Amino acid sequence: METRTRLLDGALRTLTEQGIARTSARTVAAAAGVNQALVFYHFGSVDELLAAACRYGAERSVARHRGRLAAVRSLSELLALGRRIHEEERAGGHVTLLGQLLAGAQTHPALGPATAAGLDLWITEIERVLERVLSDTPFAELTDPAGLARAIAASFVGLELYEGADPAGATSALDALEQLGVLVGALETLGPVAQRAVRQHLRRAAGRR
Repeated sequence: METRTRLLDGALRTLTEQGIARTSARTVAAAAGVNQALVFYHFGSVDELLAAACRYGAERSVARHRGRLAAVRSLSELLALGRRIHEEERAGGHVTLLGQLLAGAQTHPALGPATAAGLDLWITEIERVLERVLSDTPFAELTDPAGLARAIAASFVGLELYEGADPAGATSALDALEQLGVLVGALETLGPVAQRAVRQHLRRAAGRR
């Protein structure tokens, strides 16, 4: 494994296992098994290393689940998959990592934009799924897939952080999201006449005629 990749992996491991407060050139280099001078040789600063590690970690995570997201055929499937991904990411320590990155963004200027860019990778994938699964539903013309993708991503980020304080509450919130998906799925099974009625009701509710 090349030194740069070892440092990126070492940074992610250090953030997850020791937290942002104990992440330094020394601790990252120790995790990577290299001389700490190589942190500055390859990245210039610890902040730039952490920003690069954030993007690197997000790209790996999204790539790991891209095929599963591409197979989703309904909003209820998307929300159910989101829950499974959340559980897998938590088991892998990635939820802890996200919490440390968000905390670090307050004191490490480069981490804020890098964390946002990492989240944008997820948002782009979710938006693609929403555009596909909502295209033939009564909601297609009345929803903003880009905005809805951000809302879903923000919900899961919030739940990941909330889970540390109230696991039962986070589970209840995830249950509610899945129930919402089931309700939307029920509307998708309506016949054409009923779907037209739903569209007309939604247009009126949205102030459209």
